[in-house]
Amino acid sequence: MMADTHRTTHICPHSLILTPESRRPAGCCRHLARFVQISGEARLALGEILVARLREREPDASTAALIKERLRFACAPCIVTVVGQPIRGHKVPEIEQLLSGGAVCLSLLHAAHALGFAAQWLTSWVAYDPVVKARLGLDNDEQVLGFIHIGSAAEPASERPRPALNDRLSQWAP
Repeated sequence: MMADTHRTTHICPHSLILTPESRRPAGCCRHLARFVQISGEARLALGEILVARLREREPDASTAALIKERLRFACAPCIVTVVGQPIRGHKVPEIEQLLSGGAVCLSLLHAAHALGFAAQWLTSWVAYDPVVKARLGLDNDEQVLGFIHIGSAAEPASERPRPALNDRLSQWAP
C-alpha cells in the first residue's frame, strides 16, 4: 500500500488514548476540546476533499501539490482531530482556553507514545480553511487545534536540527 509508507499499524487505539483525556477535569473549560476521528476510507475521502479545495484556492496548483494533499491523511491509519471552542467573555481568557486545548493535543501525543505508537501533531492550511472545517463538521466558532496522526513507525524518525538551549534561555534578575 503506497499510502501507508510512514506508519503501518492499521488500528485506531482511540479508546485507550481518548478515554483518559475525556475524563480529565479542566475546570471551566471542561468541554473545550472535542475529538473527530479520521480513519479507514475516510482518510482517502478527506484527501479528495483537500484536492478539490486546493484546486479552488490555487487553480494552477502543481501535480505534486495535488498529490501531497491527496495523501496528507493517508500515511497514518488513525488521525484524531482535536477541536476547540473558546468561550468568549468567560473569566478564563480565550488564550488560556486555547492553551488548554493545546495541552490536550500534547497529552494525546504522550498517551500514544506511552502505548508504543508513533504520533505526530500537525496542522497546516487545512486546520484553518473554513470550507475544510465545515466538511469536517465544525461549527463556525470551532477551531482545529491539531491533527494527531497515530500509527506505528515503519522507520525511525529522523532528527532535525534544533537550536541550542542556551540560545533560547535567559535569566531574569531584578
